[in-house]
Amino acid sequence: MIPLSTLSPRTPITVDVVLPCLDEAGALPRVLERIPDGWRGLVVDNGSTDGSAAIAAGLGATVVHEPRRGFGAACHAGLRAATADVVCFCDCDGSLDPGLLTAFVRRVADGESDLVLGRRRPTGRGAWPLHARAGNYALSRMLHTRTGLRLHDLGPMRAARREALLGLGLTDRRSGYPLEMVVRASDAGWRITEQDVPYRPRTGKSKVTGTWRGTWQAVGDMRSVLNAPVPAGRVVR
Repeated sequence: MIPLSTLSPRTPITVDVVLPCLDEAGALPRVLERIPDGWRGLVVDNGSTDGSAAIAAGLGATVVHEPRRGFGAACHAGLRAATADVVCFCDCDGSLDPGLLTAFVRRVADGESDLVLGRRRPTGRGAWPLHARAGNYALSRMLHTRTGLRLHDLGPMRAARREALLGLGLTDRRSGYPLEMVVRASDAGWRITEQDVPYRPRTGKSKVTGTWRGTWQAVGDMRSVLNAPVPAGRVVR
């Protein structure tokens, strides 16, 4: 396989978009219709009871079933099911527009970045509650102490090469998965950049950061990631 960093803009690049899903029937139609033409949407159903999986399949998405609950479990199941050159991740609650991932993929394909993260810019009342912002700020500070990276956001929207992501050996299957990806990528010497993205109020109720308690439980998961030792040559698939 040709390294993605050497591909020219004219070289065909395949892209899979992983969409972790738990009861997102209300948002799925708009999210899936915003996926760029030619890309594949991978909806990872994490135990929905509202018909999300059937809706996704009916709209042409590939549905992956992950019975083990957890944001990281759903994301990693999607990564393992992906087959494209580049894998993107995006929430499927309607807060983020997957159409904006074209700029992310371009930066990866052009060799400008190895991992592109979406820096959320809230638009609309209630898009990013205070407790969620506070948790994100605390984690950004802890990440800087651990890696030296100066990032503004550790949000869920991102893109990187599939084979490289698998090679990071990610093990967290809870809320720490997005942070672990950044930490392991930094440890591996990846070029990590941010891209501004509008962040809108989500459809439905948040499963993780909808309350102070949920936010700080997620922060606890991520703190464990920051305190964990770097795995020595271990690859988990």
